[in-house]
Amino acid sequence: MKPTESNPQPSSVLPFQILLGTVVVTTCTLFLGFHFMKKANAEAAAPENSMIHTNRLANEKSPYLLQHAHNPVDWYSWGEEAFEKARSENKMIFLSIGYSTCHWCHVMAHESFENEEIAKVMNEYFVCVKLDREERPDVDKIYMTFVQATTGSGGWPMSVWLTPDLKPVVGGTYFPPESKFGRPGFPDICKQIGDAWKNDRQRLIDSGNDVVKKLREVFASKPSSGQKLDHSVLEKAYARIASQYDEENKGFGAAPKFPRPVTFNFLLRHMYRKGKTSPEGAEALSMTLETLDVMAKGGIRDHLGGGFHRYAVDQHWHVPHFEKMLYDQAMIS
Repeated sequence: MKPTESNPQPSSVLPFQILLGTVVVTTCTLFLGFHFMKKANAEAAAPENSMIHTNRLANEKSPYLLQHAHNPVDWYSWGEEAFEKARSENKMIFLSIGYSTCHWCHVMAHESFENEEIAKVMNEYFVCVKLDREERPDVDKIYMTFVQATTGSGGWPMSVWLTPDLKPVVGGTYFPPESKFGRPGFPDICKQIGDAWKNDRQRLIDSGNDVVKKLREVFASKPSSGQKLDHSVLEKAYARIASQYDEENKGFGAAPKFPRPVTFNFLLRHMYRKGKTSPEGAEALSMTLETLDVMAKGGIRDHLGGGFHRYAVDQHWHVPHFEKMLYDQAMIS
């Protein structure tokens, strides 16, 4: 929904907006910091035998896996023990991939993996496996390719349902505990997939075999060498990017707004090819500089600690998603 008021133009107003945004961001950051510090200290101080549940992840070294060591879900780490259980019991595997600083990983953990009733459904239907993508980026890449190919997008937490021989059948990212945000509820999905495995198993097996065949083709394909890129491809790419430009709020597309350093690099190279004074060259430079200027002044930038947050949750670049990625800092700088 677009705002009813246009952005204020006088320079005297803008510093107040920046100051107000900085105060709000700082307050939220401190609140979240104290909240998670208090929670972490409380969990660390509590003796392990006081926890209601303790699963196999308590023996792991990964900070992400240890965060799930006291879930009611009967988690296994990625390995032969889990695979053998799935094969011997002829159960599907539910694979959950994430990392310790992932916001939505924490949200799904709290909403679903700490929920006794949802955990009961998961344990009944599946062998549940937790994987830290920072420990096994190779495994993460394989299943992320599947999720992106079948859903058109990807992210973490990554949720993938596998046959006992590790072939992916259904995949996605975050699922709410009940149907909302246009997404089906996580326990409902678990029941549907679990029932399909019991009643229509061959269809899922055939689907998994087909997916593996296509994934092998993707990973086996090699880019052609010795061919120059057709300039028409570059022109089409530029037209597509320009059509997504947000003239009012800057950046590309709608919320959430991400930094797009690769896009900026492309636009600057396009400006160089076309010439700075040409209409397209001037437009490419303007889109880049205007977006960078708004990012530098907005809430996506950490005005106190430095660096840029992963994205802005709103189209105006005001409210950041409180996570800073090293690769973003490297590419933006």
